[in-house]
Amino acid sequence: MQRRKFIKQSGLGLAAVSFGPRLFTVFNTEQPLGIQLYSLRENIKADVEGTLSKIAKIGFKEIETFGYSLKNNFWGMDVKEFKKLLDKYELNSPSGHYNLGTFLRPGGTIDDFQYILEVAKMLDQGYIIIPSIPKELRGNIDDYKRVSEKMNQAGLLCKDAGIKLAFHNHAFEFEEFNGKNGYETLLKNTDDDLVFFQMDIYWVVRGGQDPVKLIKDNPGRFPLWHVKDMNKYNNDLNVEIGHGSIDFKEIFSQAQKAGTEHYILEQENFDMNPYTSLDISFNYIKNELF
Repeated sequence: MQRRKFIKQSGLGLAAVSFGPRLFTVFNTEQPLGIQLYSLRENIKADVEGTLSKIAKIGFKEIETFGYSLKNNFWGMDVKEFKKLLDKYELNSPSGHYNLGTFLRPGGTIDDFQYILEVAKMLDQGYIIIPSIPKELRGNIDDYKRVSEKMNQAGLLCKDAGIKLAFHNHAFEFEEFNGKNGYETLLKNTDDDLVFFQMDIYWVVRGGQDPVKLIKDNPGRFPLWHVKDMNKYNNDLNVEIGHGSIDFKEIFSQAQKAGTEHYILEQENFDMNPYTSLDISFNYIKNELF
């Protein structure tokens, strides 16, 4: 009997995903799995190295950063120190979320963006990701068109620096204005050689959209995913991957068409120890989706 089949039939699969030694887990090591550090925002604020150590112990190979500021750097740690910790625990950072709100405003200039390029290059990040659009910049379709042009400008700056720009969605981009929504406006008005998209699967579904249809309608534009499940009984809550209402197997079957390069686990809220929860999700993705 194959090992994985034995695990599932014997009921040991659930036990194998508890945090700690993992005697029964079968990994597909060809595709690294990443984690958005926002999932552990309280933990990393208190203990940067301890958090990275536990992430590595679960088996993650990639991390996605968030929260960098000129004043506080990465939770009080400068970029070089943070990079040394990543190297220590054999973690790569292919992407980072950075606040581009100032640049996206009409008066935003390269000076509002240059420091982000420098940080990303120091971390060897291939993608700079816009995590959100400020509310005052997305009141109508014309606003989204203006933001699209700013994204094209940022994308060109990134390209010149050997980096790519991507945009991360929430649900509000799917709000309709006279039959059109902000997300489709961004897709249509950004240069597909300069601006890419990080599909947050949970927020796409939460916004009443079909991730598979988005991929089929816009092939090759989603090199990064946020893999995040939805609680079956409360759409406001996340749950471990494979335990919620989202059909990830169908979505993952479209990965090649999407042009997906990086799968990044994110969970914004937990009803158990977060490391135990992330371990469960990690194993489900590795064993059932890759």
